[in-house]
Amino acid sequence: MAVLKSLVFLSSQAAALLLLLAVAAVQTQTAKAQSCTNELTNLNVCAPFVVPGATETNPSSDCCGAIRSVQHDCLCSTLRIASRLPSQCNLPPLNCDMQISP
Repeated sequence: MAVLKSLVFLSSQAAALLLLLAVAAVQTQTAKAQSCTNELTNLNVCAPFVVPGATETNPSSDCCGAIRSVQHDCLCSTLRIASRLPSQCNLPPLNCDMQISP
């Protein structure tokens, strides 16, 4: 009987530990998502340089600083998600025929 109680106690401790780890993982992901959102919001200062018909072609120092502050994985993930949106809205995929130069 003591062995059974010991097993139940260890199982409940393991379950509590797994729950704690899951909560920590969710909080970490939430913090990362919030950080990425803030970084992307800061890119609004670049709007005058990227909208169709923009007359300004050289980004401001504020724009360059905002771009520098965005984490690579945040920007890439956002672009990947944005590229899937048309198909999720039952629209044809975007084909922008862009050439990217370094």
